[in-house]
Amino acid sequence: MPRLLRFGVVGAGQMGAGIAQVLASSSSASSVLVTDTSTSALTRSVEGIASSLARFVSKGRISADARDDAMHRIATSSSLDDLHLCDVIVEAVPEDESLKRQMFAKLDHIVRPQLETPSGTTPWDFDKNGPILATNTSSVSITRIASATRNASRVVGVHFMNPVPIMKLVEIIPGADTCQAAVEASVQIVNDIGKVPVAADADRPGFIVNRILMPYINEAFFALMEGVSRDPHAIDTAMQLGTNVPMGPLTLADHIGLDTCLSIMRVLHHGLGDDKYRPCPLLVSYVDAQRLGKKAGRGVFEYK
Repeated sequence: MPRLLRFGVVGAGQMGAGIAQVLASSSSASSVLVTDTSTSALTRSVEGIASSLARFVSKGRISADARDDAMHRIATSSSLDDLHLCDVIVEAVPEDESLKRQMFAKLDHIVRPQLETPSGTTPWDFDKNGPILATNTSSVSITRIASATRNASRVVGVHFMNPVPIMKLVEIIPGADTCQAAVEASVQIVNDIGKVPVAADADRPGFIVNRILMPYINEAFFALMEGVSRDPHAIDTAMQLGTNVPMGPLTLADHIGLDTCLSIMRVLHHGLGDDKYRPCPLLVSYVDAQRLGKKAGRGVFEYK
């Protein structure tokens, strides 16, 4: 990168806070501004980041100085307008296409204008080409999100995994009009913050991870609903021991959030038009009953 980058994060929820923590912990960041309309959400996000970094210090993963440096890089604001000087903005609002499009339409009028468009193999220049607008969507079309802006060439999918501070993978997804320089700059940034980028070649529903993962989780719900096994623990144990995964599909669904799983399955079903992606009725009923998983205290399993 030509210089230290000014990062912005839109959304102070679990994903936004995790992304902010990782960015602020990187030596490539000069600052990280987290924005949210809720001041209480901003307070919780900063407290959560401080608590997470403290655990990292106690486990010897980072030094106390590194924790302090990360916290000093973080600022918060309830106004999107304060993002106007950022070099990279990562949107992490809820997984709703309409909301994301509205957010990108607003950001498009707030951020610095693009003075030049990159051409050929020219690297991204943040001074001339302006900021990169990244969406942390896990399934929504990058192309449709980017179409809400006047300059789709700088919009790219940067999909972090949850929990962000722990998980190494970040998917990079180009929209139909994303320029190659923006993709390459995003890959470099992900490398610089200590994550592992994997670039998809096309903007397709679910991208790579969720195109494969969510049907697997959905099928576990069908197995439970149809009585292949009426015991969710048995299903999880069978998959853990039989396929050597650290967590069974139903427990994983609870950790992801059943509402998120359902939302992604609906995107896959609608976008691909194949009934093999039909959300399991049991998953739908759990979400209707607000059994959303670990975050709600109850999903497939109970949490205290």
